[in-house]
Amino acid sequence: MKKCLLIGVLIISAQFVKANYADSLYHPLANAEKDIAAAIVKAKQEKKHVLIQAGGNWCSWCLEFNRFTTTDPQLDSAIKADYIVYHLNYSPQNKNYDVFKKYGYAQRFGFPVFLILDANGSLLHTQNSSYLEEGKSYNKKKILGFLNDWKPYSLDEKNYKWAKQN
Repeated sequence: MKKCLLIGVLIISAQFVKANYADSLYHPLANAEKDIAAAIVKAKQEKKHVLIQAGGNWCSWCLEFNRFTTTDPQLDSAIKADYIVYHLNYSPQNKNYDVFKKYGYAQRFGFPVFLILDANGSLLHTQNSSYLEEGKSYNKKKILGFLNDWKPYSLDEKNYKWAKQN
């Protein structure tokens, strides 16, 4: 009976926590490895890269980056055109240690930190967000530069005539 009661409490607690994060940017209970694998599949289908924004609901800079990029039509379009976005949680509830280890301990740069994966899941770039900041927010020109530098088109050899000559 005690086991059944304990299991019931655990299930109810998990549902309560899950419901509390339903509207959150980061989901501590998410299976990040599974979610990133799904993002990679989608990126391959859509000929895009995966943009992982690592951070947490506790991180004001993380929330500001999301607000800044989703409310600016040019930034929002640039992201949607070339990236599948995933918000990788880092919090006391779930530090996603194995994921951060897999991608070279990106948390060493602080939060948010951005990871660019190609459509095969290979890490292309880790971006320290402090280089994109300006004042108490972000710099649109720097973000557009970052996004343009790592989009699939920019890394396609066919787009560089000089590469064909060598």
